Amino acid sequence: MTRNQFNDELLGVRQKLHYYALSLTADPEKADDLLQETMLKALTYREKYTQNTNFKAWIYTIMKNTFINDYRKSVKVRNTFNDSNNDFHLIFSKDKVYPAPDSIYSAVEITKTIDELEDEYRIPFKMFLDGYKYKEIAEELNLPIGTVKSRIFFSRKKLEKSLHGYSYN
Repeated sequence: MTRNQFNDELLGVRQKLHYYALSLTADPEKADDLLQETMLKALTYREKYTQNTNFKAWIYTIMKNTFINDYRKSVKVRNTFNDSNNDFHLIFSKDKVYPAPDSIYSAVEITKTIDELEDEYRIPFKMFLDGYKYKEIAEELNLPIGTVKSRIFFSRKKLEKSLHGYSYN
């Protein structure tokens, strides 16, 4: 794949990547940052892309891994001590955003619930979350496209039922 073809492919998935970044971060500014970082990594590691493989899945994986790595970094608490008035106070770094405990629990619980789905529902659903199109999933799993769509639909319904206490947008 030439540099121009690669750049065209990357620009072709930009809008969908932005939507995916929004779904991960739930914050437009953070989504823009994640998108920019993902595109930079894709351009930097262009040689690592294996030709004739799923470009969209490759770039979505980069974004997902970047998000996870950034999340893990933000969870680590950096402490500093303030000795004003001879009292030591624990001050959390103000330049980091720490996730709320309930959001950590929700992500873990949702992932666990997805992993508990039967293979026939879990595999197409996870592929869909990883950025594969219905047609690509159907070809990979050797299933009719209608079957793939219905399994993803039923996966969502099962997750809604299992996670009825959680709200999502």
